[in-house]
Parts: sequence; C-alpha cells; structure tokens
Amino acid sequence: MRYSQMFIPTVKEVPSDAETVGHRLMIRAALIRKVASGTYTYLPLGWRSLLKIIAIVREEINRAGAQEILVPSLQPLELWDKTGRSIDYGPTIFRFEDRHGRGNVLSPTAEEVFTYLAAGEIKSYKQMPINLYQISPKFRDEFRPRFGPVRSREFIMKDAYSFDADSEGLDKSYKAMYDAYCRIFKRCGLDYVIVEAESGEMGGSGSHQFTIPCESGEDTIVYTEDGSYAANLERAAVDPLPKENTNAEIPPMEDVHTPNIGTIEAVCNFLKTKPQQMVKTLIYSTEGKTVAVLIRGDHDVNEEKLRPAVGGKHIELADEATIEEVTGAKVGFAGPVGLADKVETVLIDHAVAAMPVWVTGANKTDYHTKNVLPGRDFPLEGENITVTDIRYAVEGDRHNGKELLFKKGIEVGQVFKLGTKYSEKLGAKFLDEEGVERPCIMGCYGIGINRILASATETCNDKNGIIWPISIAPFEVLITCVNQDDEEVAEAAEDIYRQLLAKDVDVLLDDRLLRGGVKFKDADLIGIPVRVTVGRKSVAEGNVELKLRTESESQNVPAEKAADKVLELVKSLKEQLKT
Repeated sequence: MRYSQMFIPTVKEVPSDAETVGHRLMIRAALIRKVASGTYTYLPLGWRSLLKIIAIVREEINRAGAQEILVPSLQPLELWDKTGRSIDYGPTIFRFEDRHGRGNVLSPTAEEVFTYLAAGEIKSYKQMPINLYQISPKFRDEFRPRFGPVRSREFIMKDAYSFDADSEGLDKSYKAMYDAYCRIFKRCGLDYVIVEAESGEMGGSGSHQFTIPCESGEDTIVYTEDGSYAANLERAAVDPLPKENTNAEIPPMEDVHTPNIGTIEAVCNFLKTKPQQMVKTLIYSTEGKTVAVLIRGDHDVNEEKLRPAVGGKHIELADEATIEEVTGAKVGFAGPVGLADKVETVLIDHAVAAMPVWVTGANKTDYHTKNVLPGRDFPLEGENITVTDIRYAVEGDRHNGKELLFKKGIEVGQVFKLGTKYSEKLGAKFLDEEGVERPCIMGCYGIGINRILASATETCNDKNGIIWPISIAPFEVLITCVNQDDEEVAEAAEDIYRQLLAKDVDVLLDDRLLRGGVKFKDADLIGIPVRVTVGRKSVAEGNVELKLRTESESQNVPAEKAADKVLELVKSLKEQLKT
C-alpha cells in the first residue's frame, strides 16, 4: 500500500479529551476518531489492526472446535425477561419499542439468543458437545464511557457458547477455550495474567478472567507475591482478621444524640472515633425479602460476594421506605442491635466479628450507639445469621496467610461455566442415554476485540509513539523514501517495495513528497515494527538502512539484499510470538 493513497490523518497535538497514553496515541496515530461519547470510527490503520486481531481469534477458536455463526444484535426483550437479566443489567441495556409496541434490546451479550437457538435444535445427547460463536458488535449504555475503546458503548466482541450433556463435558469445553485464549493473547504479543473472577450478571459456577496489566486499566488484579493466588477485585477472597481480645470490661451500650449526622465521616468527627471502629449497617432487598449487611466503616460491600451469599439471587439496596420500616429510623442511623428479628437474613463480615467494641447506628433517628460488643449486644450466630467474607480486599489483607498485592489491568477476555442457568429458563433440553430429559450444560467465552487493540497501544509504546507487536500491526514493514523527488532513490524504494509484496509481506511505502523529518516522526508515531529507510546518501553507497521500531540504532544493508533481510526479520518477529 502507498502512504500517498491512504487515509492516515496523524495529528501532532495531544487530544484534550483523551485520558490515557493509549487513547491519545490511537487518536494521534490515526487509528480512531470519536463520533460521540463511547462511540468511535475506526480509520484504515485501526481497522487493519482489528482485522488482524479478528483473524487470530477466529483461527484459534476454530482450532478449538467451535463453529462460527451470526445472531442478531436486535433481540426481543421477552427472552431477557425470561432469564431475569432485563432486571440484572438494569439501565446498561439499550432497550426500546418497535412500531408494533414490542420490546427490544440491543445485545450487550448473547446468551439468550444462542440458548434460544439451542432450544430449537438440540434434542439428543448425541448432538453434543457443540460450541457456537460469533464476532459481532455489542452495545452497553455505560454510565461513564472512558479511555476510548477500553470502555465504550459500542464494541466488537467474540462470544462463544458451549453445550454439553454433563459437567465432565463442560470441563473439557471450558479447558479447550481456556487454552485457546492463552494462544490468542500470546499471538497478539500481549503480556497477560489469568485471574479467578466472579461471573456477575452472567451467572454460573466458575470463571477466569484474562487481564493485561496496565496502570490505566479499570480492573484491579489482587495477587500474592509468590504467584500462588490471583483474582480480580470482585473475586478476591480475604482471610478473616484475627479476633481482638481485650481483658478490659466493656461498659454497657450508650446512645449518643447525633442530630442530622448520618455519614461515617460526620459521625467520626462528632464522636472523635475512626471509620475502622464503626459498623456500617446496610439494608438490602432480594425477591421481596430484606437482608441486613454489616461491614466495618472503612470497608465497602462487594456485591459480587453478596449475591452468592443470598443464593445467587438479584440483590439491591432497599429503598428509603423499606429501611425506615425495618430499622424504625431514617436512613443513616441503622444498626445491628435488635435487627436480627426484623429481617430475613443477617450477613456479618469477618472484620466486624473480629473487633471487640464498635460505634453503630442506634436504629433511632439522630442517634448512634457506643460500646457495642459483638456477641453480647447483637448475635453472631443464629438460623438467619451468617459470618462470612462480603467485602472488597484492601491493602494489608491476606489470603492463605500471604499478603495481598494490587495492580491495575485491562480485562480482555473471560470464560464462564454457566451450568443450566439459561438452558433451564429457555428450554434448551435434551434426552440422555436413558431417554430422560435434562437441561444442556453451558459455558460462555468472551473476548473484547477492541480492548485487545486498546491494550496494545496502552502497553506497547514509548515517548515517540506506538510499538506494535508484528502480528497485529497495521503493516509489518514501512519503507520510508526520504528523497521522493530523486528518481534514483524513488526507484530503489519501489524495487524493495515490489520484492516484499511478491513475498507476501504486508508493507507500506511512504512515497509522500514531504521532508524526511516529518516522515520519521510519523513512522515512530504509527509504530510499524520494521522500517526500511531509503535516502540519497545510502543509495549512492549501494545501501539502505534497516531498523526495528524497538531499537534505537539502524544498520546498513546492501540494497539488493534488503528484501531478503526484511523477510528474515519479519519471520523472526512472528516466531517470537509463538514460543
């Protein structure tokens, strides 16, 4: 391809609305342009990279035994109502009525439609295992789109769905996809980590997340230094804190008047205490029942841990009227004393049970209570009481006795063991060997195509621009003709260009009538892995300059051997991504 014939509108200025290095580079290097919040046009260079990512994903998913289909992004709302995810996803789903008054959604993912397909086609255990996938646009009405394609409202995703007759079959399907993902991210040239993950709205019994470590990432990886444990923040399990013993006699509870003071910070200032010495009592609702959740004042409830604690049901904070009915007080003054008899379930975080004395809400408007002793003033045991891990991990926590460390990352893929959540609700059933009807056992496997592109620009760069892994670079080789107006120089560049095309090398020839300095800056910015520089001086000596984007120094090679040398470099760079 000739640079003079391509649409590559690079820009010098740093875009004001780009928040991260990668996002800025994607705009400056002419990969994307913003259309509206969370939606982007992919320009020729960006789209070429996406197509290469898609090709790698397709090759490896096909190799793992999956079959590609395409289902509609426009889906009937009734399918989502049947699974309950029309509620679980809440305002994240784009939903609307058509001219006939029927409800529809723009698909954020496709479990419902794939399961609906399976329900109509799979009748016998002999038809399984089967794994179907698609690569298509998805839509999520993100509250705050950020970081370009990292968190956008429209994106491209590969989503696959396996159907098996039993859990052993699911394990095999899951492992095949897990291994395929490892190959995909390796071939894309990205360093990745695999962490235990929560299934979230997807449901199911197990999940792993593939994450690219990156300081600008929105996901948090929680791990031990020895590598024995890694999880995302939603999944990260923490050891119970050691129970603090005190020989001092704890005085009886005392209510303190705290007028119009309902926040943790305000109460701490008023009572001269600290958040870690307070209990937050939060009232949740799940399927018409109320749940009291007790955590330390400086901790946050992890709703991904909370959901399994109530049997995997949808759970959300109760409304103001429910809170007042349960506690007898306005919002901000709930406390654990006497609450177990007023709610269906009490969930107490380990950290609350470990401390001997607390300040809590008094279940009385404008009052808090001091000297609250767990086990004495509110129970830690009972039919409806559970002490468990229901909070986010924080600095200082441990797992299996080892200190937990934290780093940021970008999630690029996740695999799930869905089980029968969708097949039971949507009727995807089959007859087993004994003729007994059973629900299909499902798995789900997603990859964010755009996020791979964004992760590469975030993690593969220097002060001058992008440094592409060769497998997903828009072009493998860039020929920079410094003196395009010199016929001999231009012909030398053209000759190498033609030879590389004949060898099936993906090459871009910069044949613009511009100064060399401009061309070099653009070359560094768009980051093509191998650069051949053809100039008047080197051609006079019978040479051209050969340089890798990852290196600062170039080497002179005879012009007649340049194409062969370039081919060797390209093959070598590709091989490095396979080992």
